[in-house]
Amino acid sequence: MQDLISDLIKVALPAGFVLYAFYLTIKAFLNKQLIEQQQNAQGEALKQVLPLRLQAYERLTLLLERISPNSLLIRNAGQAITAVELQQLLLAEIRQEFQHNVAQQIYISHENWERLRLTVQEVTSLINRSASEVPAEAPALDLARKISELSVGRSMEVWQETLNAIKQEAQKIWQ
Repeated sequence: MQDLISDLIKVALPAGFVLYAFYLTIKAFLNKQLIEQQQNAQGEALKQVLPLRLQAYERLTLLLERISPNSLLIRNAGQAITAVELQQLLLAEIRQEFQHNVAQQIYISHENWERLRLTVQEVTSLINRSASEVPAEAPALDLARKISELSVGRSMEVWQETLNAIKQEAQKIWQ
């Protein structure tokens, strides 16, 4: 009986080691296959998302350029007669530009989206602050001058910082 157990151990123990080695080999192979599939899926996703992210950076850069006080005034100053009309026109354009690009937030970092949102608020505040310092029935040119005067300070710094942050984030894609 002892010989039978001894013979059984002599056969079963090496067979167990072979089965365990086979199990480890198969497991390593399947893990490697899974990792390759995940990398391929990520590569495919990146191929699809990368153009969308770049387009989002382009659109948000264009948004910032379009809502800069100087750009707003150049495009809209001749369309209003009074200061209040110009104020309403500028605010409507900022709102429209922002709403048109709100979906782009999914392609940029949360910090830069918040920065962009605050920049839009800063430009809106600048226009409202300027309008409060000019009589409502004053010529639109008076409001345009006041906006230009006030935009030289903090508003342009915030605007430029936001533009730079978006450009830096876009450039990280290539690094």
